[in-house]
Amino acid sequence: MNFNNMFEFELRKLVEAEILRLSENLTNPAAIVDYAEYKHQVGKIAALRAVFDLCDEVNTTLSKR
Repeated sequence: MNFNNMFEFELRKLVEAEILRLSENLTNPAAIVDYAEYKHQVGKIAALRAVFDLCDEVNTTLSKR
């Protein structure tokens, strides 16, 4: 594994862990104060999932070079 592959692997692990943490918070009624906070947390999860799509897009772009 080269540095770039290791970087992507570790980034994906961290993003997945953060998605899991945020998702677990959503299941805890005490963690969510109101609907606006719920929407904010769901938006953060969606944004983090977009990171996976962007990583895949970069890999596709680089493989074409």
